[in-house]
Amino acid sequence: MTREPTIQIVCHDPELLREYLSALQSAGESYHLRPIAWAAEARREELRAELAVILLDESGVQNGGHERSFATTIALLAEKAPVVVVASPERQSEVTFLVSSGAIDFVARKGGFVPIAVGLVERRIRLAGCAETSAEQLTEASGDFGEILRHEVNNPLTGILGNAEMLLARRDRLPPSAVERVETIAELAVRLRETVRRLSNVCEARHDHV
Repeated sequence: MTREPTIQIVCHDPELLREYLSALQSAGESYHLRPIAWAAEARREELRAELAVILLDESGVQNGGHERSFATTIALLAEKAPVVVVASPERQSEVTFLVSSGAIDFVARKGGFVPIAVGLVERRIRLAGCAETSAEQLTEASGDFGEILRHEVNNPLTGILGNAEMLLARRDRLPPSAVERVETIAELAVRLRETVRRLSNVCEARHDHV
């Protein structure tokens, strides 16, 4: 039996949360829905199942006190799963680099935005399924896949980290918001490099046992 994809919904607005839940429950596929009020709780939560996607409404992001910035909060959530962000249009400029990287989708919080957000959630789940199938096929087709993965991904990552470190070495010449974004880029690149290492080791271990 195929496991239902798990969707975490981060929303502090009860009425809007009901709209998201209703739209997802009315979708053609069956999902395991996990509503939560705040993004900070989502970061701390120990998950019992791997998330397929996170639907993050702006109402679930706190920016006061000691909370991280809007962009950094989303970047940290994107380490757990792809994120579909629903926020006021002016927020989009804060996360342009994350949208460009493919880590998140952005939906402007105006008009009939709920169906658009749900459609992007479903699209992310379909893409994840296709990627998983492709990865399995590649692993079976080539025993060198782990080495190819390390080479083709780690080389660009080394360049990204190197350039980020050069910028951070001159942090006194950069505005605080730019420093924070460069630090986020460096953190995500390190995280990705570690993921590549683990995946390549798994691929090679599977090949050795064939």
